[in-house]
Amino acid sequence: MKTRARHGLAFARGLLPQRADFALMRRSPGRDLLAGLTVAIVALPLALAFGVASGLGATAGLTTAIIAGILAAVFGGSNIQVSGPTGAMTVVLVPVVHEFGVSGVLEVTVMAGVLLLVLAVSGIGRYVRYLPASLVEGFTAGIAVVIALQQVPNMLGLQPGDQEKVWALAWDAVVRFAQAPDPVAPLITLGVAGVILAGARWRPSLPLSLLAVVIVTMIAAWGSSDLPVIGALPSGLPAPATGFFDPAMLAALLPSALAIAALAALESLLSATVADGMSVGERHNPDRELFGQGIANLVVPFFGGVPATAAIARTAVNVRSGARSRLAAISHSLVLLVVVLVAGSLVGFVPLAALAGVLLATTIQMVQFGSIRAIMRATRGDAVVLAVTFGVTVAIDLVTAVVVGLASAALLALREVARSARVEQVPLDTADHSAEERELLAEHIVAYRFDGPLFFGAAHRFLLELTEVSAVSIVILRMSRVTTLDATGGLMLDDVITRLEAKGIVVLVSGVTDRHRAVLRRLGVAPHLRELGRVFAATPDAIAYARTLLPAPRKP
Repeated sequence: MKTRARHGLAFARGLLPQRADFALMRRSPGRDLLAGLTVAIVALPLALAFGVASGLGATAGLTTAIIAGILAAVFGGSNIQVSGPTGAMTVVLVPVVHEFGVSGVLEVTVMAGVLLLVLAVSGIGRYVRYLPASLVEGFTAGIAVVIALQQVPNMLGLQPGDQEKVWALAWDAVVRFAQAPDPVAPLITLGVAGVILAGARWRPSLPLSLLAVVIVTMIAAWGSSDLPVIGALPSGLPAPATGFFDPAMLAALLPSALAIAALAALESLLSATVADGMSVGERHNPDRELFGQGIANLVVPFFGGVPATAAIARTAVNVRSGARSRLAAISHSLVLLVVVLVAGSLVGFVPLAALAGVLLATTIQMVQFGSIRAIMRATRGDAVVLAVTFGVTVAIDLVTAVVVGLASAALLALREVARSARVEQVPLDTADHSAEERELLAEHIVAYRFDGPLFFGAAHRFLLELTEVSAVSIVILRMSRVTTLDATGGLMLDDVITRLEAKGIVVLVSGVTDRHRAVLRRLGVAPHLRELGRVFAATPDAIAYARTLLPAPRKP
């Protein structure tokens, strides 16, 4: 008991900031501050765009990037990760805004923060690594398409409609645009996206996304354009408020909170894994990362922010810019705070079409076309999981996509495991017997060996194969290679023994492990075999016993 308590205390302490975190921040502050400035330049247009896309406005995006960025950096499990609003989160938030309004988004963010803290304390973070790549890639590609569809009204310079499904929203904008086409907004969107994508390929070190947005904003302001813009921003962070919380809404918001928490956990841990691979000697703590994201999402809604998670793109920029500690992520948030305090009024003139271009480029960069092509060619099961997850994400919603994707992956994996399990007749080990005895044993005894899991996925097939056995006196069931045994497999074994004995065949069992023996005992499987001494540790013992049940070989 004391050992368990000490282990729990050590685990809890591991979730909190460590002295090593602050010691690392003092090693190369210059590099970290420069990396933070670089990330802030990249993050500014993204924070504005994701805030607008979420339905809460650009201020919410900036607030999230500042507050959640600092909290996740201090309490999170990675030294080089950057957090803030992301495109994937906007996909979940749009239907929440549509149904419950702004207060619903703020309340659901608090709920997601609590759920993330629960996940952190439970130690579940380490299990995210077991998610299949086909599900992750299909999910990511689907999110990219949904984000692009959400931005179609802004791309066309129109106010978005009130349609709940993104494909309906996009189609409505296209129809309205066709009635009175104006090429200015589409050209701005394509121009900004083209500059960002070309810059990422040829000049990745230059902050071309911010430069493109600034140039477009200046041109639009100089030309007195009627394009929709962000609008005025406050000259500081919103004051904390609690008026949004309504206990009566908890049950209705729970499904969305689960989706946001799951998405935040998945995206943050995947981003941390990518960051580890890009750096030398960096290893994140998955449970602490979930704890940091939980703290960030628990606090940020009280300041009007949206759900936050680690951002793979910003984290990659941070690593490539030479970040070594949490100081880089913290300084990135502080730079954004300075922008809000000093240049908030100027940011309000940014056209929404320019931010749509930023998001369009982001969606293209999100999709790993090479990985998708490889997965589609790998196995039929992987292709099915990817395609199903992608289709459900676009057509229905993210929550359903996760459930359906996991269910599809589980069923296909179960089918493969069941196919790998087999039962086959094997020759008897009769090297120490005479030729006459070997002939007698071969005539009257048959041995079957189970290989792999003996579980519900393969039990029926095993039952059909073994109950076809006839014209022998003794059957030896060899179970030393059984890897997994569940209740269905145990009951199947009991049924096989009963059916064989009904034919007058003596059944012997060998090689049952202690763990599987306990399962069979609890299920009450063939207890008479143990009473009759027909359960053996090794197959040679079973053969020797079987020999005593047969008549002596005839002498020539």
